[in-house]
Amino acid sequence: MFKYTVLTGIIILLLGGCSTNSAPPYERGKSPESRTEYNGIKGLAQKQKDQNYLMSLALQRQCDAARIDLAVAKSTGDEYGEQASQAIIQKTCVTNP
Repeated sequence: MFKYTVLTGIIILLLGGCSTNSAPPYERGKSPESRTEYNGIKGLAQKQKDQNYLMSLALQRQCDAARIDLAVAKSTGDEYGEQASQAIIQKTCVTNP
C-alpha cells in the first residue's frame, strides 16, 4: 500500500511539473526577423506567418531595387539593363510600373 502511495505521489509531481514548464508558443517581444524559437501548434502557425512575411519583404526589396535599376537604365540608354530590370520586375513585383 505504501509503495502505491509513493508511486502515485511521484507521478502527480512529474505530471504537475510538466504542465508548468511549457515554453511560450513563440517569442512575442521580437520581430519576425529575429525570432528563432517556435513551440507547439500556435508556434508553428506563427512561424508560417513569419516566413510568409519575410519572403514578401525580400521580394519587395528586389522589386524596389529593380525599379531603381530600370530608371537608371532608361536614363542612360542601356537597353540590356532595361530588359534585365523588366524581367526582374515581372518576377518579383506585385504590380508593374
